[in-house]
Amino acid sequence: MSSLFINKNDMFDFFPPPLPQRLSFALPSVTFNDAGSGSSEAPTSSQVLLKVKKEEPEDDFTFDEPVHKKQKTSSAPQGRRVKLPKSASVFGEDLHMNWDPIQMLAEKTGVDPWVCANIANLFREENTIPFMVRYRKDLVNHMDADGLREVQQALQELCSLAKKCQSTMLTLKKEGVLTTELEELFKNCKTMDELDHVVSHTPYKKSSKLSKARRAKELGLEPPALALLQRPQTLNLQPLVQPDIEGLATLDDVTTGIVHILADMIAKDKETLTYVLTLCDNSVVKLQSSVSKTAQKEKPGPQQGRPNDINNFKLYFDFTCNIQRIQHHQILAINRGENLKILTVKVIIPDCVGTDFCRWCINVRWRPRGFAQPEMMNILGNAVKDSYKRLILPLLCRRFRSQLTSNAEKESVAIFVQNLRQRLLTCPVRGRTILAVDPGFRHGCKLAVLSPTGKILHTDVVYLHGTGQNREADKLRHLLMLHGCETVVIGNGTACRQTEAYFDNLIKRRFFQPLDVSYCITDEAGASIYSVSPEAVKEMPDLDPNLRSAVSIGRRVQDPLAELVKIDPKHIGIGTYQHDVSQTLLRAALDGVVQECVSFVGVDVNVCSETLMRHVAGLNAGRAHNIIEWREKNGPFLNREQLKQVKGLGPKSFQQCAGFIRINTETVQSATSSAGHITNKGKGKIIGTELNPLDQTCIHPESYSTAMRFLSLFGGHVDQLGQCQLKDRVEAHVKSHGLEALAQTLDATCETLQLIIDGLTQPPGFDIRQDFNQADFKRQIISMSDLHVGLVLTGRVSNMALFGAFVDIGMERSGLIPKRFITPDKLPSDQRNHSLALGPGERVEVRVVDLDLQRKRITLDLVRVIR
Repeated sequence: MSSLFINKNDMFDFFPPPLPQRLSFALPSVTFNDAGSGSSEAPTSSQVLLKVKKEEPEDDFTFDEPVHKKQKTSSAPQGRRVKLPKSASVFGEDLHMNWDPIQMLAEKTGVDPWVCANIANLFREENTIPFMVRYRKDLVNHMDADGLREVQQALQELCSLAKKCQSTMLTLKKEGVLTTELEELFKNCKTMDELDHVVSHTPYKKSSKLSKARRAKELGLEPPALALLQRPQTLNLQPLVQPDIEGLATLDDVTTGIVHILADMIAKDKETLTYVLTLCDNSVVKLQSSVSKTAQKEKPGPQQGRPNDINNFKLYFDFTCNIQRIQHHQILAINRGENLKILTVKVIIPDCVGTDFCRWCINVRWRPRGFAQPEMMNILGNAVKDSYKRLILPLLCRRFRSQLTSNAEKESVAIFVQNLRQRLLTCPVRGRTILAVDPGFRHGCKLAVLSPTGKILHTDVVYLHGTGQNREADKLRHLLMLHGCETVVIGNGTACRQTEAYFDNLIKRRFFQPLDVSYCITDEAGASIYSVSPEAVKEMPDLDPNLRSAVSIGRRVQDPLAELVKIDPKHIGIGTYQHDVSQTLLRAALDGVVQECVSFVGVDVNVCSETLMRHVAGLNAGRAHNIIEWREKNGPFLNREQLKQVKGLGPKSFQQCAGFIRINTETVQSATSSAGHITNKGKGKIIGTELNPLDQTCIHPESYSTAMRFLSLFGGHVDQLGQCQLKDRVEAHVKSHGLEALAQTLDATCETLQLIIDGLTQPPGFDIRQDFNQADFKRQIISMSDLHVGLVLTGRVSNMALFGAFVDIGMERSGLIPKRFITPDKLPSDQRNHSLALGPGERVEVRVVDLDLQRKRITLDLVRVIR
């Protein structure tokens, strides 16, 4: 600190000083200079304090508490660094802030500045995340979709912050109250919390009465308040007393006004707040929850109009935990209880923080310049105490609560994202006729027989859990024999285990011989919601909604991705606390994962449904509809180039979607042979009617010329795609010449060349889902009475929550592996550095450690992950 007194400019210097050069950026796209460049000035004392308090995790993963993941892009192969001209704008309209948006983005995400610059520029050019992950690896330095989504979210937060600062300053300017100091204060804001704090202490805050500090300033008490700090030996308060004016009537009123002004100055000072945060970081700050007075007056049990029973929150009726150790699911549960007025929540900051803070303020930061009489020091002491108790302490509590909630929401959304991705990428069951069963008691079990392509062959209702079970069994046998069906899919809803036991008994008795019948249980969450949706009505107009549910259950096994995209992700049982997190954040993340999965799997444009098509990168509902309409008018697409003729599909949309759309030769031949010829009912001329074998690969059209030149290097031909002969020649050529040398010869990046190699060597119809787990088909079941502590079983993770993993071991209820049992030594080496260690679909070996038969709870210990 250069001095021990405060001048007028320091009062408004709440946030870190501006960078040497003011940078402008725009919305919704960032202006940046050379990424990674920083100020050459020596750091101020407050900047040093900021560095001291900043902590980063030593590893990407801790099992005691999930941490914010740092994107370690520097270990990946280096991509292309870009340097945009200073005039380049990445946010749209010009917004001036006193910090570099790219540097801020790098600090927020832990990503190298040059990578942030590339990503910001790609988003400005309206590139989608799947396109960037697959076709711009060199620019994003091999980051995955989750990492890019994190950067995108941080970029949007900075954009929103800058936009809100601009609008607030514009409002103040119109009202004539925007001063130069206040403008700098706004332009220094780096988070929404800081902006809210500034707004709460400015004329922008509308209320029925002025703040205490503003009332005192309007009475003319600001000069004596400054004099107390700068010239205390000359200050005399007695002449300021004016009996006829409220607020100046007595010496105590004058003193109180000066205290309020000084308290306001202290609360706005950036070095003061940095110091108090450092004190909190070095102390044990706790979160405390207790039962509210409102809940205490209510009787136990469900209450009318209450969404939850207050007994669900018993764990938090007398709960205290260090904010550094509290679990994310606990935060979300406490927040829910508080919103329901069941819990009262407080942040407990130790008294020693206030004591040390007041001592530091009086003796160091706010020490008067010159000798001060005891009564003046008493005023200063009261101002420091008032500032801490009335202004700073509430700010700290809000900051901690906001940070805890934000971190918990992000981790919860990350769980949703992982669960949804693995659910969507479940390996499809192909080539089987399926009997889908939506189980039930009184209303019977709804049946749907589906062909291997998902076509509805038969629907019916059988009553398996009442009288006449033998008659219903004969009906089932007749259906299975008629359609040659050996696979039964049972939904996991009401009467699931009873229905499973029924089929298990028939299989054990060899009732279906000569058919070798097996069954599996699948998650039916969301099937009933889908069955009454407009889309289901359009797709199956003549079916009862209950029978539509059975069809959806069967198709979830045949092609999980194609079926689950029809349902809102929040309704397919993919996580916990979905209603307690930011719905905007959740929706954006889940929609992004659906787009990512659909794009990476790829779609056959000539058989794909409109619902699935709209989730391809670069497409939306309108463009998907136009593609289907073009297909119906003109016959099947013969190549990717014909997509350019679709209405609304411009160059940018084509660039984003083309690599994810497949033209399957067999589908085209089947469609043209059944139609007899290619029709052209639409306006205009169809161009490019030649089939291109590369259109059925992951190679992007922009790289076709490079792919052809690569093939010419060793005499390969596109007609040999996926054949072992071509694969062997490609591998031999790459081994002898080296990937980097070949990339330089072809004037391409190594990433692009590797993608071309993958596309040329992968077999026709390659599906990335074949490496993921398929549904388990069983022929027998076990019951809870068969379990005992110490029993080792195999099962499949059905859901991942913040507190552990649920595992389906064939019981009526899934068992739970608590988070404390998921330790690094039990995981494969490639999963030990992931904050989300297990995911749905993974096969695991578990040991029973506790049984609660009354509540039907099974606690498991993870033995190992089965590969």
